[in-house]
Amino acid sequence: MATQILYAVTGIVLARVLSQEDFGLVGVVLIFQAFASLLIDSGFSYALIQRKQPSRLDYSTVLWFNMGISILLYTILAVCAPFIARCFQNDMRLVPLIRVMCLSIIVNASFIVQINRLMKAMDVRMVAVSNSIGLILGGVTGIALALTGAGAWAIVWQTIVMGAVRSLILWSTSSWRPMMRFSWARLRSYFGIGSRMMLTSFLNTLFLNIYSFVIGNRNGLTSLGYYTQSDKWSKMGITSITQVLTSSFLPALSAVQDDAERFEAMVSKINRFTSYILFPAILGLMLMAAPIFHTLFGTKWDPSVILFQLLLLRGIFTVLMSLYNNFLLSLGHGGTIVKLEVIRDSLAIIALAATFPYMGISRPDNLVRGLEIMLWGQLAASALTYIISLAYTARYTHVAVKRFILDMLPYLAQTLLIIPFMSLAAGMADTPWLKLALEIITGLGLYIGGNYIFKSKIQQGVFSYIRRSQK
Repeated sequence: MATQILYAVTGIVLARVLSQEDFGLVGVVLIFQAFASLLIDSGFSYALIQRKQPSRLDYSTVLWFNMGISILLYTILAVCAPFIARCFQNDMRLVPLIRVMCLSIIVNASFIVQINRLMKAMDVRMVAVSNSIGLILGGVTGIALALTGAGAWAIVWQTIVMGAVRSLILWSTSSWRPMMRFSWARLRSYFGIGSRMMLTSFLNTLFLNIYSFVIGNRNGLTSLGYYTQSDKWSKMGITSITQVLTSSFLPALSAVQDDAERFEAMVSKINRFTSYILFPAILGLMLMAAPIFHTLFGTKWDPSVILFQLLLLRGIFTVLMSLYNNFLLSLGHGGTIVKLEVIRDSLAIIALAATFPYMGISRPDNLVRGLEIMLWGQLAASALTYIISLAYTARYTHVAVKRFILDMLPYLAQTLLIIPFMSLAAGMADTPWLKLALEIITGLGLYIGGNYIFKSKIQQGVFSYIRRSQK
């Protein structure tokens, strides 16, 4: 949460200073950076967490593999930069942006194993410290460059500085150092689950970035800028919740994978905790979308508001499916996760093809009408994928579908009942910031109060943890 707040502060300043086209340029670079990063990070890192006792040689082998692949991928992207620029209206400004921005691939590869070791031990302190300091120094760099007229380069150098600071802190505060050895045998021992998770992450990244590619190619960089901004802000809440689930719950679930009774109880509790956080956070943000944007940016990014709301709604399914993937991964069902990812991407591509003819629609009162239609199609595809994912998860965890739904239902129902009262409270104010304040106070008060009256065990556990952490 702290990471996302710091990221938000920088994002607010940059969104006010930079143009829609600047964000569109960076949005193109991020597409290819995302694909390169996942090939480095995803597969073997997940496999290391899933294995109970990885050795020093295991960690060293994965580190050297990550570094080698990152250098190879950077070289490929640097050489291909002119060809990438031709795919986006032959805008050659992309060439130097790609060649500098993608240096972050190598930087980020250098600290993945350090983070992995800390998360395996469930010791998140230095991970949080490195994230926070990296964001602060990267943010200062980005803001300073933006104010001097650097344009898209402000975001590029923000990214480079942030990664370099994180790497420096994690290596300087850790006593672990890699062995000067590389073992193909150890790497092959992780290949089963690692390759499945790498394929899953590749498909997931394709699912997340194909929209930016199509929008930039078909609608131009300004429309991509509107989409990139809405996608960025929607992901802040979604990413915060998803990272907690991925980082904290997977090691705990893996530790009890051989105890069916404890595993089922933990699955149910995690599902209730996720619902307690997820529904009020996401649905509340959807309701507050307009006052949030107007408070932070004025009216500059108004076309992004509806896209932001739809992306948040789709994000509910994204978080829940990520949660279910952790349940499956902790039991070693990597193949099932790949199958579900293929289903999700297939449905997403079908929905994209169905809405593609309408993507170029623009009206004076709605500049992104075509993109809105596209996202409604993606929302329908995500809902259908979620139903399929829930069925598979219930089958392998031996937790009934009915139990999953009943665990979530009280928190969804409370949120839906509270939203009309939040709207009424907002109607009492004229300024965006006051509307936002009244909605937050009303929503939090009613939600926490309602769970207190109904004696929610999850809320009791949350407040007990907060009290203990303050001692």
